[in-house]
Amino acid sequence: MNSSIRIIGIDPGLRHTGWGVIESDGNRLGYIASGTVTSKARAQLAHRLLELFEGLSQVLSQWEPAEAAVENTFVNKDASATLKLGQARGIALVTPALSGLTVAEYAPNQVKKTVVGAGHAGKEQIAAMIGHLLPKASPQTEDEADALAIAITHAHHRSWKVLEAAE
Repeated sequence: MNSSIRIIGIDPGLRHTGWGVIESDGNRLGYIASGTVTSKARAQLAHRLLELFEGLSQVLSQWEPAEAAVENTFVNKDASATLKLGQARGIALVTPALSGLTVAEYAPNQVKKTVVGAGHAGKEQIAAMIGHLLPKASPQTEDEADALAIAITHAHHRSWKVLEAAE
């Protein structure tokens, strides 16, 4: 017998961090809320990270998820941009951890494969599947859609994560 659990998916980014909260009850998924936390592009890095932390803290307080999932960072050619994304990802990992949540991590290809069925799916395909899997959701940004996809991925893989942690 499955019990319902509230999951937050987080798509980290320094300028825009997407978040999506779903309810998972076995194979049934329900949309709760989603949005984007933004930081001021011209602010100092430390202040931008603080804005992300405060925004995610507020989301966690308001929607009270039980578990969190964050997308892994991909490495690109621009080392500086990769480092800044990594710092935003650190905020995305530590904020739910500070709230006592377990935090799972998923590679972008795993998220795409879980939600769309193909590891190299495009943003349009992800958005279409979000509409199919969560009919009440209408994400306004790609970051928001990606965050919902991360939450869905965790809902589908969390039973394996629980079994692995018990070993």
